Amino acid sequence: MPLALFALTAGAFGIGVTEFVIMGLLPEVGADLGVTISMAGLLISGYALGVVVGAPVLTALTGRISRKWVLVGLMAIFTLGNIACAIAPTYELLMAARVLTALAHGTFFGVGSVVATGLVSADKKASAIAIMFTGLTVANVLGVPLGTWLGQAFGWRSTFWAVALIGVLALAVIALLVPADKEQPEASDWRADLRAMGRTPVLLGLLTTVLGYAGVLVVFTYIAPMLTDIAGFGAGAVSPILLVFGGGLVLGNLVGGKLADRALAPTVLGTLAVMAIALAGMGVALHNPVMAVIAVGLLGATGFATVAPLQMWVLSKAEGAGQSLASSFNIAAFNLGNALGAWVGGVVIEQGPGLEALPIVAAAFPLIGLAIAGGAMWIERGRAIPRSA
Repeated sequence: MPLALFALTAGAFGIGVTEFVIMGLLPEVGADLGVTISMAGLLISGYALGVVVGAPVLTALTGRISRKWVLVGLMAIFTLGNIACAIAPTYELLMAARVLTALAHGTFFGVGSVVATGLVSADKKASAIAIMFTGLTVANVLGVPLGTWLGQAFGWRSTFWAVALIGVLALAVIALLVPADKEQPEASDWRADLRAMGRTPVLLGLLTTVLGYAGVLVVFTYIAPMLTDIAGFGAGAVSPILLVFGGGLVLGNLVGGKLADRALAPTVLGTLAVMAIALAGMGVALHNPVMAVIAVGLLGATGFATVAPLQMWVLSKAEGAGQSLASSFNIAAFNLGNALGAWVGGVVIEQGPGLEALPIVAAAFPLIGLAIAGGAMWIERGRAIPRSA
């Protein structure tokens, strides 16, 4: 595999750390800026909404620009955004900096996937994309726990300074190693793309993605206070337990992808059902320290087992025209689910039954997604069966 591919992996790693590391630092951020845990949790929602807006908009605006320099520009936005996070004196400015940083997220993965496949031969394209996305999984396995430890030991701002440094390094290696486009990219027909996006199966697929991932984020956003206040762990135990989540994430991602290659529709339905069961069971597991750690690992495994199947389902429904835009929109849909989940979790904490109710509330989201996906597949199957004369 060419070195340029690992430059993309470095960028994916930095973006992954920025998105998720804040979840382990909510108590520290809240205490420093004088806001509640639920208000601090909205920093995740703000980032997710930034991805929702940035992914399709920047994908459309940069369609005619050299992909290499699009990636360099996105890493510059990412780096400046993290510096702004590190120096933000108020909650409001930190929120604005998070949104700025998020603008680079969706388009980086969309454009990066295209560049990755162009770096290798036809029989290695899937492996190239997998290597790039390894940066995201490694961010969760190693980057998030280490970033959480760094923030707890030296202040949460130190974590953002460290991620900004990663951004500088990633920008440099992308500029140095990623080759320039052989020819200027051609802009797609946005009218045809939008028509493809407006198809009912695509819209239902995107809605299923939103609901499925919202369930994960209802719980994962507030995983640090749940582990300390319910399971009884000390703050220092949060980082090691997040390593378990990262291990589950990698395993679930690989298993979900393998199963989706064999039978896409059953995998979409099955992973959503298993996620709902894992979330509901977490409410009981949190009252036992050992079971709580196992539940965190299952959360990572079941949550990320849905990613590849849902992405493939949406792309299969776009059918040619609009697939690039559909890919960006599905990344946006995952992050819209992040925003919805973080917001709902905050409401449950502040105005509802509190932290202990989060797993049950979270389980409702993939169940609704399961019903929508099942209904969409049933309707599509009925249309595909020809009626007898």
